[in-house]
Amino acid sequence: MTDAVSVAWGRIGDVSRRTLGELFRADGGRLAKLSSRFEWSEGDTANGIRFDWSKTHLDDALLDGFEELAEARDFSGQRNALLSGAKINVTEDRAAEHIAQRGTGSEAAVEEAAALHARMQMLVEVIREGALGEVRHLIHVGIGGSALGPAMAIDALTRDLMRVDVHVVSNVDGLALEEAFARCDPATTLVAIASKTFATIETMTNAASALRWLEQGGVADPSGRVVALTANPDKAVEWGVDETRVLPFPESIGGRYSLWSSIGFPVALAAGWDEFEAVLAGAQAMDRHFAETEGRANLPLRAAFADRYYTSIRGCRTRAVFAYDERLRLLPAYLQQLEMESNGKRVTVDGQPVNGTSAPITWGGIGTDAQHAVFQLLHQGTQLVPVDFVASIAPGDMLDPVHHRILLANCFAQGAALMAGDKGDDPARHFPGDRPSATILCDDLDAAAFGALIAFHEHRTFANAVLMGINPFDQFGVELGKKMTKDIEAGGGDFDASTRALLSVTGLQP
Repeated sequence: MTDAVSVAWGRIGDVSRRTLGELFRADGGRLAKLSSRFEWSEGDTANGIRFDWSKTHLDDALLDGFEELAEARDFSGQRNALLSGAKINVTEDRAAEHIAQRGTGSEAAVEEAAALHARMQMLVEVIREGALGEVRHLIHVGIGGSALGPAMAIDALTRDLMRVDVHVVSNVDGLALEEAFARCDPATTLVAIASKTFATIETMTNAASALRWLEQGGVADPSGRVVALTANPDKAVEWGVDETRVLPFPESIGGRYSLWSSIGFPVALAAGWDEFEAVLAGAQAMDRHFAETEGRANLPLRAAFADRYYTSIRGCRTRAVFAYDERLRLLPAYLQQLEMESNGKRVTVDGQPVNGTSAPITWGGIGTDAQHAVFQLLHQGTQLVPVDFVASIAPGDMLDPVHHRILLANCFAQGAALMAGDKGDDPARHFPGDRPSATILCDDLDAAAFGALIAFHEHRTFANAVLMGINPFDQFGVELGKKMTKDIEAGGGDFDASTRALLSVTGLQP
């Protein structure tokens, strides 16, 4: 840790702690300072998202300290390196060019992305025109980011109309695949295999079983019903996928950042190409804000300031996300991977031990269900848990408006209750209050807003990494378990007594 970084952390740590109520009473302009509306244009109308951190403990002194920390960590330089396509993923010696898929980045990367999108659009259109026969179903096989992103986007954007019935299968447990088979007709089903390496054991095992299901279902040429989404197109062709149905994406795009690439193929097929382009456009609008806005006015960076404060200064080990919109019910699971795989690291970019705490555990649920399951701990438990509430002003349903009014009322009331508490005399009914929350409120959860929302969280994750001095683009922590799995499959490995017993009792090894 450099002297400048240490000085900045010292300044942050020295800020006196005041309750949320005290902060509001002391500063009449607090809401205006910590609540911002992000807007972009869609034709003749403006759409937007309101971000409100006023019910967190951020204040002018903390924001000053975190801006000093960002400067000490060279946030501007790191951001420019990311946006320009420099090799910011230092441990793997490559760039992180997911942003180029949205039109921001080096000229070469943006041109390549446009060409690959054109290839994907052409395949989507020929499928819809019947070139591969009648297609009513798609089984999308992937894992991690190759499944979480598409599943979330399809669930969020195709409630009104799903042009093709998509089933995302990630778990190698055969029950997951059988469930998809039960809902599809082999004669009208395509299979998309999403794997960066085209060698991921869970994905390729599921893919092989899907092809056998097509064959057993009477499909004469099962491989002719397969689309490959991969950074290793040669491997896909070798596996048996015709080159015309291989949709590549660059090696410089990590799985959890890959929704914008050909991994988004099932989204485009289910929602339509115009909707997929709107997702990209919303993300690009957030990219512009992130690239052009400095200091605390930069929304992802401001979010990272709050994240770092609660984790590093207040000792919070978790961060909760509650979506008060059924269309975003998969958002907490998506953010778990994005944040914990990116920033769950023990060493800095220089290979030194992380000084302090890295990423908190991300968890959450869907409102109002979660209120009757986990909010007891948030209100009265002994652990401090910062909360994000995510909602939409416009409803996603066509029922009596009372449904949405009650939904939003619950969302806003929970944030108010966490802050205010209740100082009643009965200890069992005492709510300490002073519990932080942020609110992210979309005008409407359309495709562009969805894209902007996900891009915001990507940049928030990156900003957190810069403030910690770590690399968010590698994920070596998942490799050891994979290696041991291969050892078990090969009948080898040097395991502890407990693992040997489990292998023996299940017949995996003698």
